[in-house]
Amino acid sequence: MSDFRRLLLLGLPLALALLAAAYAQPKDARPGTICITPQSWCRAVQPGPPGAPCACQTPSGWIRGVLK
Repeated sequence: MSDFRRLLLLGLPLALALLAAAYAQPKDARPGTICITPQSWCRAVQPGPPGAPCACQTPSGWIRGVLK
């Protein structure tokens, strides 16, 4: 199997999952209350200005993100 096909087979599902997580965010959330991480999103522990650093707690620990 070519490297391109392998990358496509592994990368496409990941990209689709990230896209689905982005669209699953609450639409009525105020700016600065949602933390976006590379894996998912969560409600911000402490709201702040959009673009500020934040973190979401996961079963494997905290993951850094950015407020939206």
